[in-house]
Amino acid sequence: MENNKQVRVPLATSSGSYGYGWQQIWKYFLSFFAITLIVALAGGPFSVVWDNESDHSAGMVLLQIIGMAYGVLLLPVIKYGGDLLYLRGIRNEEMELGELFLGFRKNYLPIVLANLLKYALIIIGFLFFIVPGIILACRLIFVSYLVMDKNMEPVPALEKSWAMTKGHGWRIFGMAMLAIPIFIGGLICFLVGAFVAVMWIDAAFAALYHAVDLDETQRLDGNNHQSPISN
Repeated sequence: MENNKQVRVPLATSSGSYGYGWQQIWKYFLSFFAITLIVALAGGPFSVVWDNESDHSAGMVLLQIIGMAYGVLLLPVIKYGGDLLYLRGIRNEEMELGELFLGFRKNYLPIVLANLLKYALIIIGFLFFIVPGIILACRLIFVSYLVMDKNMEPVPALEKSWAMTKGHGWRIFGMAMLAIPIFIGGLICFLVGAFVAVMWIDAAFAALYHAVDLDETQRLDGNNHQSPISN
């Protein structure tokens, strides 16, 4: 796939992110579809094991332990790789499906630890009257992109996501709420529609990260180019 550059960039708004995401999923439909399918298949074993909560046999308990290990040590690597590829598509960069598994060769520990820390904080937040959990989930939404895109360590990635999403919390929450009817609409259109809905949602959040990152870079560049004030 060629690296096609274009002038238009996403705006750091709900409509701008979803609008740009919609444009990009049709531009790179087959690539995004393949990414979404592989990530969904990767999550299949984890979901199947944990759906059998009523079975308390020794075999099922062992499978659940294996499933937990899979969900903690393997699945996040593929999901983070998917987020990286979505970001590449949003940026009109070349997408290689092999990068879905890039985390097994690079950034493995940062991915696993960042994912654990992120969800541990969110769960703790939900234990405190739900609202703190929602706030943390919104403010830590960029962790996977920062680990994969900026090669950041877990704690700096959490801190950077918190800083980048300052002033965007309600926007992220609104985008998450909008994702619900989008996915339901996709389900109504059967399996392919559900995949398109997931593709659109993932592309929209990758577009928001890209937009916020661009805004921050331009602001820092502007500050660096300011002339010093003379006495």
